[in-house]
Amino acid sequence: MILIQPSIDPIIISLGFIDIRWYSISYILAFVFGSILIKQFNRKSYNLLSNVQIDRFFIWAVIGVIIGGRIGYVLFYQTNLLFLKPLYIFEIWKGGMSFHGGLIGIIFSIYLFSIKNSVKFFYLSDLVSIVAPIGLFLGRMSNFINTELYGRVTDFPFAIIYPEIDNNPRHPSQLYESFFEGIFLFFILFVYFNSNPKKYLIGNISALFLIIYSIFRFLIEYLREPDLHLGLFFNYFTMGQLLCIPLFFAGLIILFRK
Repeated sequence: MILIQPSIDPIIISLGFIDIRWYSISYILAFVFGSILIKQFNRKSYNLLSNVQIDRFFIWAVIGVIIGGRIGYVLFYQTNLLFLKPLYIFEIWKGGMSFHGGLIGIIFSIYLFSIKNSVKFFYLSDLVSIVAPIGLFLGRMSNFINTELYGRVTDFPFAIIYPEIDNNPRHPSQLYESFFEGIFLFFILFVYFNSNPKKYLIGNISALFLIIYSIFRFLIEYLREPDLHLGLFFNYFTMGQLLCIPLFFAGLIILFRK
């Protein structure tokens, strides 16, 4: 069954001086829902944070994700522009965010916030890890609407034609990622957390997030069209796959640290 990508305008509404895009809304919704759920998970588990602290942290989280995501995108995927057009890194309105960069940014935010507020780093990172798949789901759906990060040409029965790209049936890799890195990953972490919220080993949820996300992303990258300007490294791996390798091992180190 070959489907045609529905034509959805990436811009929800244009106010003349600013455009409201699906991608922007996905970030806003992710932070709003994330904040609400973290408060619930915090109360249900060790309850080491106040609602005021959680609200304050999300200001740090927004800054960390945006700065880290943008720097990561330019550093990992547009490296040549660092030398040709250094100010491009500040042109956020032109699009371009990296998950791995955003992850590094929010890790820094968690670290600095935990020091400033005497909060356990891994406890806060666990709470963030549980809700992070919500943002991943919304972000990949926005990629689908924007016709970004589409899949490779395939004869697989379930394929989608992206008219803006060509008339070839392709893997809907954004939908694969939205399901596995979003819905399914959230389900796994949610079930693990709820199995024993009062006694789970702090740090394990962060570790599971890094490990499982890396596996899903690494495998799905084989179905995604490689970045034209980067191609494949060693004729086999994409940049996204290479960036997943250290995350995977970091997750293992955290998981087996004791």
